[in-house]
Amino acid sequence: MNSSASEPGAEPADGLPVVAPQLRALRRRAGLTLEAAARVAGLSPAHLSRLETGQRQPSLPMLLALARIYGTTVSELLGETVADRDAVVRAADMEPTGAGGWTYWQAGAPGRGMQALRVQVPYGSQGDIVRVHPGEEWLYVLKGRLRLRLGDTAHLLAPGDSAHFDSLTPHRIAAQDPDGVELLFVHTLLQSPTAALCLGPITGETP
Repeated sequence: MNSSASEPGAEPADGLPVVAPQLRALRRRAGLTLEAAARVAGLSPAHLSRLETGQRQPSLPMLLALARIYGTTVSELLGETVADRDAVVRAADMEPTGAGGWTYWQAGAPGRGMQALRVQVPYGSQGDIVRVHPGEEWLYVLKGRLRLRLGDTAHLLAPGDSAHFDSLTPHRIAAQDPDGVELLFVHTLLQSPTAALCLGPITGETP
């Protein structure tokens, strides 16, 4: 391997020239060290360092994970600017994305103070993950039944039921039945290292 590739000032890899400096700048803006960000993203510090210096190109799942950790969007990671945000999101434009076994569809414009999602939670996925982070969450059950634990209290929500709570309350979300559960989900997207989406971890690449 060319020794210059390991230098911090090395040129980024072709294809995503803006990503490397953006990754470093946004991590610093979020107040995270390289080690802390790598730990949350499921990477080694060395691997994240290679992404930030352009020696490796991040995959789309990794971009999604880092955007969540840094409280931003994939578009900002890519250095893109959004001139206008449409108020209406058409069903045909909602592309499914997988995260930690769940499937979600963006139901609102990016870059807002709140993020709106339609979420499909399969049975047995992430039910043991306890989440605590700044902000508020609101969810509405569309189909199936949802097990929601807030602190020490367990709730069973049926279609048409909803919940609105402070995200600093430890919470767990799981499908009650084998057919899973479908939700509308809205949460505040804060510029905070701990303000990740409440969708659980996305496993990234390993070095």
